[in-house]
Amino acid sequence: MDSTNSQTLIERLDALYEYDREPVKEDKLYGWSTFIAMFASEHIAGTEFVLGTLLVLHGVTAYDVFVGLALGNVLAVLSWALMCAPIAVKERLTVYWQIRKIAGPYLTVLYSGLFALILCLLAGSMVNVSTTAVSLTLGISSPNFAAGDTFPSLPWIMVAIGVGTVIAVLAVLGFERLTHFAKVVAPWMPFVFLAGAIASLPSLGVSNLSQFWDVANEKIWTGVAHEGHMQYGFWSCVGLAWLCNITQHMGMGDVTIFRYAKKWQMGFCSAFGMFLGHYMAWICSGVLCAAFVQSELAAGINDPNPTPANIAMLGAGYAGIVCVLLAGWTTANPTLYRAGLAFQVATPNWRRWVVTLIAGVVMIITACIPAVLHYLDRIVAYYGLFFMPLGAFIFIDFWLFPRLGLVRNYAEREGLLASWPAAVGWFGSFAICFMLYAKDNYESFAWINDRLPATLAKYHADLFSQVLPAWVIAVTLYTVCSMVQQRTSGVDFSQEVPQ
Repeated sequence: MDSTNSQTLIERLDALYEYDREPVKEDKLYGWSTFIAMFASEHIAGTEFVLGTLLVLHGVTAYDVFVGLALGNVLAVLSWALMCAPIAVKERLTVYWQIRKIAGPYLTVLYSGLFALILCLLAGSMVNVSTTAVSLTLGISSPNFAAGDTFPSLPWIMVAIGVGTVIAVLAVLGFERLTHFAKVVAPWMPFVFLAGAIASLPSLGVSNLSQFWDVANEKIWTGVAHEGHMQYGFWSCVGLAWLCNITQHMGMGDVTIFRYAKKWQMGFCSAFGMFLGHYMAWICSGVLCAAFVQSELAAGINDPNPTPANIAMLGAGYAGIVCVLLAGWTTANPTLYRAGLAFQVATPNWRRWVVTLIAGVVMIITACIPAVLHYLDRIVAYYGLFFMPLGAFIFIDFWLFPRLGLVRNYAEREGLLASWPAAVGWFGSFAICFMLYAKDNYESFAWINDRLPATLAKYHADLFSQVLPAWVIAVTLYTVCSMVQQRTSGVDFSQEVPQ
């Protein structure tokens, strides 16, 4: 390729402007079909093959799954529609630049850099999912972490690099290309999940609908955790469905996506992702997992490896393989897009497409770590626990501060490099909630129980549900500290006009 063509390519990449640091223009807004497609494609995805399987392995009951997930998903939809979307269409800024206004540039850079890394890790887990599909087709074995595999084979790594490169290129092309890809693949993926689950039911002993509930409790969601997995219950299902995306809705991460929405009511488009993906698809992948494990044990294989590709191939054949491949892409694409925007906040003089490609390299590296997929449910929970608070401060700053007579965007107005109320709320909430969980789940933290009041010592925290008290603690600490900061600063509050 000569220098002229190279320069032309770079110029074209530089032209892919995504309103990184200013509000989205009116003529760049999108309608209902865009957000229905985006949520349906992103949340009917590779993660569903993993998390639905993990619910089976963690021993939930059929009631826990059908009722707990329904309740959790209703709460998730309301959180997107009533908390996230209204602020997004009002401000039309990315979450990173809204955080900068309330927390200052130092905390924003710290948040953005760490957030980008965890997004790369999550995108990497989806590259892993898609790679299992390609590798199965090519006859390459996927690593089985439960059986002691800590690294994949070289051929598997080469496949992961190829899959990850495609995803990185799509993310570089920006929001418009993401929405086009989502509209193409979203309509048919739910049917593959459903068809695969229905096809697997006879192997579990279901020949008519009246038998389903008994078989579901006896062979699928048995209430008994598999060896090496923690026991989950009803509230684990509620918490996982509601709070696995808390950083995106109650933590305001998806203001970055909804800043392109014409109306705040488009937040209800999240229902297409939640009830097709985090409800129907989780249930279907649970059925597929149970059928696969039973078939492997019957064949004398004591360490079944229910990878997304393995269970999809069992239920839906090569249509399932294609679904796994595209399902990983549809989650990894917008996740890597967000990571690129986050990295750009930490590297403000770099072009977005450059940092997105760098994020793509990190994504591919994490895709080759089998432990990431094995512990994905816990990674998602810790991700929400740590990154949710700063985004939650956007909600409080927008709605509550004017009613308390406090100045909005105080750090920006006063030129602060870092907001100490935001730091206290962020790190304080994480430390408190982590300790309350760790005291009963990690032996090295058991000593905490001896130093707590009896009431707190008896409190046994569920990791997923722990994210909710973290939100309450974070916004309380932030609000109280902000009141102290502003009341003692001599700011003239009389100029503030409540919304």
